[in-house]
Amino acid sequence: MYFLTGWPRRLLCPLRSAEEPFHIQPSSQRFYFALLSETQLSIWFSRPSVLIASYIESAKAVAQFGFYQKAEWKPDDSMIAVATAKGYILLFSVLGGRDDKYLYEPIYPKGSPRVKVTPGYKEEQCAPALSLEIKKPVDLEAPITSFQSLQEELLVCTADGYLHVLHWDGLGGNGRKAICLTAIPFSLDLQSARGGPSLDLAGVHICCVEYCETLDGFAVVLSDGRLGFITPLSSTITADQLQGVWAADVSDGTCVAVNNKYRLMAFGCASGSVLVYMIDTATGSMQLSHKLELTPKHYPDIYNKTGPVKLICWSPDYSAAMVTWECGGLSLWSVFGAQLICTLGEDFAYRSDGTKKDPLRITSMSWGAEGYHLWVLPTKQSRRKTQEEQQEAESSAPPPSSPRAGILQFHFIKSALTVNPCTSNQEQVLLHGEDRLYLTCGDTAQAHSSSDTQQQYKRLNLHDDSPLHHHHHHHHLHHHLNSPLSQGLSTLLGHKHWHVVQIHSTYLESNWPIRFAAIDTAGQCMAVAGRRGFAHYSLYTRKWKLFGNITQEQNMTVTGGLAWWKDFVVVACYNFIDQQEQLRLYQRSSNLDNAFASVIKLHSDTLLLNVFRDMVILFRTDCSICLYSIERRTDGPNPSVSVELLQEVSMSRYIPHPALVVSVTLTSVRTETGITLKAPQQACMAESIMLNLAGQLIMLQRDRSGPQVREKDTPTNNKKLLPFCAPVVLAQCVENVWTTCRSDRKKRHLLEALWLSCGEAGMKVWMPLFPRDHRKPHSFLSRRIMLPFHINIYPLAVLFEDALVLGATNETVLYDGLQGSSEPLEALFPFCTVERTSQIYLHHILRQLLVRNLGEQALMLAQSCASLPYFPHVMELMVHVVLEEEATSREPIPDPLLPTVAKFITEFPLFLQTIVHCARKTEYALWNYLFAAVGNPKDLFEECLMAQDLDTAASYLIILQNMEVPAVSRQHATLLFNTALEQGKWDLCRHMIRFLKAIGSGETETPPPTPSTQEPSSTGGFEFFRNRSISLSQSADSVSTGKFSLQKTFSMPAGPSSKGRDGECAENMYIDIMLWRHARRLLEQVRLRDLGCFSAQLGFELIGWLCRERNRVARVDDYVSALKRLHKDFLWPFPVVPAANLSSPLKNGRCRPMLTTRLLKSQSADSLLNSDMDTALLPAGPADRTWMDGLSQSSKDMDAAAAAAAATASIASGQHVPQTHDAFLSLLTNKVEEYSVGSATDLTESSSVVDGDWTMVDENSSTLSLSQAELEHISMELANKGPHKSQVQLRYLLHVFTEAGCLEWCVIIGLILRDANVIKQTVGFLANPEVPAETLQSVRSGLLAVDAWTATDCLGYKAFLGLIQPHLQQLMASAAAPAQVQPEAFQPSAGQGAKLCPGEGPGGATSTRQEDGGGGGRCAAAAPLGLLTLPSLEPKPPAEDRTPDQAEERGEEEGAYDCTLS
Repeated sequence: MYFLTGWPRRLLCPLRSAEEPFHIQPSSQRFYFALLSETQLSIWFSRPSVLIASYIESAKAVAQFGFYQKAEWKPDDSMIAVATAKGYILLFSVLGGRDDKYLYEPIYPKGSPRVKVTPGYKEEQCAPALSLEIKKPVDLEAPITSFQSLQEELLVCTADGYLHVLHWDGLGGNGRKAICLTAIPFSLDLQSARGGPSLDLAGVHICCVEYCETLDGFAVVLSDGRLGFITPLSSTITADQLQGVWAADVSDGTCVAVNNKYRLMAFGCASGSVLVYMIDTATGSMQLSHKLELTPKHYPDIYNKTGPVKLICWSPDYSAAMVTWECGGLSLWSVFGAQLICTLGEDFAYRSDGTKKDPLRITSMSWGAEGYHLWVLPTKQSRRKTQEEQQEAESSAPPPSSPRAGILQFHFIKSALTVNPCTSNQEQVLLHGEDRLYLTCGDTAQAHSSSDTQQQYKRLNLHDDSPLHHHHHHHHLHHHLNSPLSQGLSTLLGHKHWHVVQIHSTYLESNWPIRFAAIDTAGQCMAVAGRRGFAHYSLYTRKWKLFGNITQEQNMTVTGGLAWWKDFVVVACYNFIDQQEQLRLYQRSSNLDNAFASVIKLHSDTLLLNVFRDMVILFRTDCSICLYSIERRTDGPNPSVSVELLQEVSMSRYIPHPALVVSVTLTSVRTETGITLKAPQQACMAESIMLNLAGQLIMLQRDRSGPQVREKDTPTNNKKLLPFCAPVVLAQCVENVWTTCRSDRKKRHLLEALWLSCGEAGMKVWMPLFPRDHRKPHSFLSRRIMLPFHINIYPLAVLFEDALVLGATNETVLYDGLQGSSEPLEALFPFCTVERTSQIYLHHILRQLLVRNLGEQALMLAQSCASLPYFPHVMELMVHVVLEEEATSREPIPDPLLPTVAKFITEFPLFLQTIVHCARKTEYALWNYLFAAVGNPKDLFEECLMAQDLDTAASYLIILQNMEVPAVSRQHATLLFNTALEQGKWDLCRHMIRFLKAIGSGETETPPPTPSTQEPSSTGGFEFFRNRSISLSQSADSVSTGKFSLQKTFSMPAGPSSKGRDGECAENMYIDIMLWRHARRLLEQVRLRDLGCFSAQLGFELIGWLCRERNRVARVDDYVSALKRLHKDFLWPFPVVPAANLSSPLKNGRCRPMLTTRLLKSQSADSLLNSDMDTALLPAGPADRTWMDGLSQSSKDMDAAAAAAAATASIASGQHVPQTHDAFLSLLTNKVEEYSVGSATDLTESSSVVDGDWTMVDENSSTLSLSQAELEHISMELANKGPHKSQVQLRYLLHVFTEAGCLEWCVIIGLILRDANVIKQTVGFLANPEVPAETLQSVRSGLLAVDAWTATDCLGYKAFLGLIQPHLQQLMASAAAPAQVQPEAFQPSAGQGAKLCPGEGPGGATSTRQEDGGGGGRCAAAAPLGLLTLPSLEPKPPAEDRTPDQAEERGEEEGAYDCTLS
């Protein structure tokens, strides 16, 4: 509505004077302001704001008349009346200068096109020179308390209880009559006036009076504090013709202000509240409409300390009232009581350090032209203080003996709806200041379309002050941003900025102030109209169009407003040359000139104009409504339109005064919806007229009761429109109305509804009710229903399909860093900005429907909106609001709504999520009430598991943890943990480990914190393993983000002794057993890739576990199916038979390593190893070295390099690509700039470590040239290779299986990689006497099976099997006579026999730094970087597997595993 902007401006009087102005009075058009000080009358001009005349009374006259007190202008601005202290009225004539006399003139540079074109044009830009001349004074012989200007008369009230009526001109003897107040009969209403109770008015006088034209009477405040209204019963004001009514039960009135447009009287009271009265038309009594008062909720410390109301000022368009109190402060209210601004709170009242400021105290105030400014005179104390400070700040300040008078000018911007409430302004928020327009900036390329797939979510910034205004809805919004439905949403999310368009200065100079503004429905074109003419602007071209001929502009003035119809501006204007009212349409693209306009003459002045589809509706001063049809004509050279009068409707019987009509709208809304169900095309017809008559919404529907003519029988050109029925009142206290002419079958509830804004009562929606599935409607079910709801913003536009209300709000910024000895204005007042806001209202409407047992309608409405991105938020809000109200209510609720709401939400798939999110954001005390209505959380948890919604299930787990015993939550957590493992939800798994540990430790007293429900930024494994500890489950301590977080974290003690270790060990054992079980399942199902992911993501100690399972589950039963499964899992192609002969240079082993270096080395791979990366390869993995010492040095290097690459690579094979964390980044130095990138996948792509063979490459070999045959083989070799990532992962798994001694798997991976060295090495190990005979036997039979399979199904392997023939023969020979050894001999255990390298620190942590790419100085069995993580030691094997000395060794090392990375 009205919004403060910027800082107030201070106007200083150029005349030195010791007097301070204390009264300001505007002229009727508000172009001039009369300021009074004790002996001085000055006149100021509004734009520029300058002093133009001043009259100073002589000392002799002051002694005779007394000081000045009040002033009034004659309606035509030709005279000013001033009341003085001794009961005199002084009259001044205001004399205009001659035509060419101005105080200020614009000076243009030579050759400037802006020259004087028409007479009278220049005066618009300059302050006119006026002079004041005193006339004969009138002595009323009693102090004057109040006076009011009527048309030709002046009404003066004096302290002796008389009303004097004076003529402005004939102020001699005969032009005066006096009426005694006691002679006026006062009663409670006009009916009981004759002989009813009357007030005793002896000794009472009127202390404040104001005339109301539309009520034709005077609102008065009597000296005893009573409120009254005096009506003249005839046209002349005489004692016997006056009748008064008074308001019961009020006796502390202080002042009054009258609203002519809405027929309201606002009375200020000593209590600090403002009572707004209306006159009941039936009885003539005064009825309280509403109150304007500060609430203790918003102003707890000041609401009852404001003092009496000092002044009330209605804005020029009567849509808002400014109120100030004796103790200071300003507050702005809409006409029906919605509070817009108050300076008694927040930044206006407090400095940034929290100290309280003195509120600004005001002696007089007045609105400027069109409400763009508020002129304020501060009281002496306020002013003196600021002025002295100002003078200290200003070096050129005048001496304190002569302070200059200060006027404060506050700047406002206002909604275009206040004066031009046309339909095209309804879905766009358009505000206008005195020289600029503010509009909501959607994307200019997006045109609004009503179809769902292209809907633009313009201007979206959700706002709600409920506790749910948490991160929550943003998560849902982001979540839906990729759906085609909300393409426009991503660019407009949280978008608080305005598109500000500066109004063209040439137009503004001569036509200030801007009176009307309109925007088209697409939000791309604006039009503004000032004093004369109009101009329009396009966002496409970013240009203004003005009249080319200035005479045409100056010869018209817009009277009834303007609107857009397609690309035409529709203007209701008055033509000064023809002296006639006209309706004109100008095309946007052609020049702004009357030659291109379509002009229709009108018979009466237009007050309001609106457009509906192809119709224009006009409301005229004779209280009639005219409907015109518009049609585009294509016959002429220029695009033009033909306009035809369709219908005239006279409303004079219903409208007492034409100025009372606030808005007029054509709409397709009608009470009867049954017809529109069968024939939806009729829904788009102009069915009814909505008229806002002084806040009463009146509806005129078409009368269908007469004989209906079938449409196809009548020719189209003479189709007669149906007449209208008698009007019906739909609602009271209406400020704005919104309706749309679009239709959409899916969202009929929202598009066929009528939206009303009702001030302090919030909003109302008049919504249609539809029978379901075309059933016959119930006879008792009304066709429409009016639902009220409250929102927290002032509504300026409604997005119908999007179920959003758009508004604006004042925000403030403090700049009190400017403090010092002096506080300038900028420090006293915060800087004001206007921000866009929006609010969801759907949950209010659904709730109102449920309260009224209209669940079916609520369901239809909710289903039509289920695709909205914030629909989950709507559901949560609904549950939350009802829950808070009912669960915290003091009295028992007879008919609780929560069970109904819960039942309603179960209709939607979001049910489980909505309930848990709502519970997590509500305090624990209300949970029992909530779950009593929605169901047991255990059942809901199980439903989540069945629906595979694990994240929601995890949230329920936290609720169970608080509501149930630990055993129950452990049981459910185990279920969830197993499911998460199965589905590879690693993030969730890590949290479940911590959760289970927390339950086990018994620390379940404190409820967990609320999670943020945003998508997890998974920490990957880096941070996870900073604190290495004995069992994997303790390594989970440091993870901090994810789907939900618990406060139960443990830091392991550094020493071996710690309390409660037994319980914890049991807990860790419990978790480890589950992990072992999962690993066993993966291995049994030959899911090696999943096993790798599992180990990397959860830090599972794979090598140690495989060592124990070597002769159990880590055996391979079917080599062929395992080989096939690996091909499939790692997307590895089966080899193809090469076309060339097999005796190629590739066999000699020289070419492949060289190729690797040549083709794939993006950066010398040595630098990767030389960097600090190898500090990542610290921990010595536990492995039995007795038979593995035969590993060749090159193989060690190969594994180390592969591990380094694998570490960076393979986590990407999991579902989440983690964010990098500092624990990881610190491992990289600047040397490897290329690798320190955001995600692990990038790292592998730039990494050149393809496989381990590059360590055998001599740097010089890269200069070898390749022959044709070699090239062919290289390309063949590349075709037979799988993805680079798979290769890295396979190499890594090969390393793991070699370390763990699972030689059968090594053979299979060697086969799939077709690496002869691997086979050779493995065969070498198999020859070791300690390898069990079964293994040897298994490898032998497996290879024979593979050989048989390749012969029939996969000939590509034949070549490779041929290549490794000698090794296989060696294997067959050793298999014939296996060595007999006990299986226990190589059961490795955790701490045993790990040989420490030189430079290794205590606890198995290597701190060696390698200086070259060779392999010297690293542990022989350096554990790999557990797929992106630093692996912890293996889980403890069962105690019976360990010998006493092993256990002892383990005991020494316990607790010492905090591995610090150097």
